[in-house]
Amino acid sequence: MKFIDDNIWIIAIAVVSGGALLIPTLQRRGAKLSQLQATQLINQGKSLILDVRSAEEFAAGHLQNAKHIPLPELNTRLKEIEKSKTSTVITVCEHGKRASSAAALLTKAGFDQVFILDGGVAAWKSQGLPTVK
Repeated sequence: MKFIDDNIWIIAIAVVSGGALLIPTLQRRGAKLSQLQATQLINQGKSLILDVRSAEEFAAGHLQNAKHIPLPELNTRLKEIEKSKTSTVITVCEHGKRASSAAALLTKAGFDQVFILDGGVAAWKSQGLPTVK
């Protein structure tokens, strides 16, 4: 107990430093794109749109030319999108949380430019942007 009392400031600094090192690990991965930025990348034709929602959500409406791989299957199906490692990948889900997890997985797998559609398909639709069924 005397050790803790004598070194409370050193212990506090160590705890705060450790917490600061954990913050990037706990935060969402990948940069977010607005609907406008995503539209510009899509129109350039050099990007892959990766929809990680469930099959039912995807069937209800998705972005045109989106590749559908549900998030639970993404790790085992990475080979399907290997050719896009050097191009831009835009991950999409309903609101952005699953897309964030997908972006982290893709970044770890060596994909160069991974982005998350901010607000997901819900925000896309709320802006009146087109989806296909």
